[in-house]
Amino acid sequence: IGDGQLPSNVGAGYVIRRILRRAVRYGYTFLGMKDVFLSSLVPVLVKEMGTVFPEIEKQESLIIKVVAEEELSFQRTLSQGIKRFDAYIADKKNKQQVIDGKFAFDLFDTFGFPIDLTQLMAREKGWQVDMAGFEDGLKVQKERSRKAAEKDTGDWVIIEPFERLTEFVGYDKHQTNVRIMRYREVKNKKKTVFEMIFDVSPFYAESGGQVGDSGVISCGEEEIKILDTIKENDLIVHIAEKEPHHAGKTYKARINLRNRISTANNHSATHLLHHALRKVLGDHVEQKGSLVDPRHLRFDFSHFQKVSDEEIREIEMLVNMEIRKNHPLDEHRSLSMENAKAMGALAFFGEKYGDQVRVIRFGDSTELCGGTHVPSTGQIGFFKVISESAIAAGVRRIEAITGAEAERYILEEDNIIKALKGFFKNQNEIIKGVKSLIEENDTLKKQLQKMKKEKAVVLSKEFRDQTEQIGNVSFLARKIESDSETVRDLAFDMIKGKGNMVLVVGFTDGVKAYLTVSVSRELASSGTFHAGKMIKELAANIKGGGGGQPHYATAGGNDVGGIGRALEQARKMVVDLAGKE
Repeated sequence: IGDGQLPSNVGAGYVIRRILRRAVRYGYTFLGMKDVFLSSLVPVLVKEMGTVFPEIEKQESLIIKVVAEEELSFQRTLSQGIKRFDAYIADKKNKQQVIDGKFAFDLFDTFGFPIDLTQLMAREKGWQVDMAGFEDGLKVQKERSRKAAEKDTGDWVIIEPFERLTEFVGYDKHQTNVRIMRYREVKNKKKTVFEMIFDVSPFYAESGGQVGDSGVISCGEEEIKILDTIKENDLIVHIAEKEPHHAGKTYKARINLRNRISTANNHSATHLLHHALRKVLGDHVEQKGSLVDPRHLRFDFSHFQKVSDEEIREIEMLVNMEIRKNHPLDEHRSLSMENAKAMGALAFFGEKYGDQVRVIRFGDSTELCGGTHVPSTGQIGFFKVISESAIAAGVRRIEAITGAEAERYILEEDNIIKALKGFFKNQNEIIKGVKSLIEENDTLKKQLQKMKKEKAVVLSKEFRDQTEQIGNVSFLARKIESDSETVRDLAFDMIKGKGNMVLVVGFTDGVKAYLTVSVSRELASSGTFHAGKMIKELAANIKGGGGGQPHYATAGGNDVGGIGRALEQARKMVVDLAGKE
């Protein structure tokens, strides 16, 4: 980095995050160096990297916040892995003091444990790691991934010589005459499709987060659906549903114009959103990924904390204001990168830029972009954020809709509000009314819980006089009309204070059957009676399954008529087990 040898397309933010993430994961927190790292080492790294990436020095405070968030995120995952590691070490079955390779791989795959971290923790305990087993796990994962992506690709059928790349005319045309230059059959697990290369194409190939176009090509009576369009080795590849029968003739190619327009609405909206985010949240906001399709847009960006509801509203207002201004598309094709930067263009994540670039401008929003866009922002209609969330440390995601989808969303919300108003006399105070209902509901829930507990106490007193003495065990099996909460309270109240007690209760909600087995802790400690083991056998009577702890277990099944059989079997089990006490 200090020698400036990194490729120009490697972002400074990416580099700094990789270095700092590696530092977090490889031990500074374990060594108690967090404060030193954040207050001393980060500024040194920022200064050194600032000689190559000047923008880093301007974002020192952001970098520190991102590192802190990255640590918190990883520590949450790490703590779960450490618990599993400690439990594995504490397991008396592992007498050879060797960490099984499969377990080490699970720590790596599920909890993000670097294998050398697992080795370090193992050495501290005087253990070793089965590295051969770990490598086997890696191989299995790679093979599984390979098979999932496996496809059988046939040889290209050459129709005409092909000496140049397909000419993309989709910025200006929605349909045009094309000739199929070559095609091939591609088989995968789900279906068989055909990949086609045209001499010219109006179909936009998936790139920069924008999905590829679909549509049709036709020749005479033959019509072939184009399912998707992708880029492969700089070729525009059209995914077709069937083999062409008139290859060598001219086809009419037409994109799905409705989808193209909706996609363009969403793509142009991402530019306006990016601009609004930087105005509201700050210049540290940079795009980290996107998805644009006919239904919605997804925009990932750098930011260290949740975007508040007030900020979301301000962002929506700014975007919709730019939409209403109806800015015309100001497009500049084949500009040099130097001229594009002079215009203040921002690069979108995921795009590949050559010597010549395309600049898209709407008002003050200026971006490098190869996607399709609206002729003017008024076509977008309306912009609405539907969610905001975290997807990684220091990276947030906004999902939004525009145009007809946004209109449909607003109308549905309006219908919900109108329906809610119908429940209240004073429709102007709907929020107050809903709040009152929630409070009333909470009060009724508390009262109901109190009544259930009281019912459990009453049943407990009644059942104590009905227990049967089997050997040194007090036993009771009953079917009652109740619910799971009441039965749980009854079970705990019945076995509380009892020396040796087994309670089996069956009940139903009208559809399914349920069983509960309770064993007093004194009796469970002997090891002979185990509620979890008992419930597994009893559950077969109601055609279900269950499990639990030595002193308390539950099961559910579909055969309500089997509750009686389960209670009878429970008594036989207690008779048998009591004889072993």
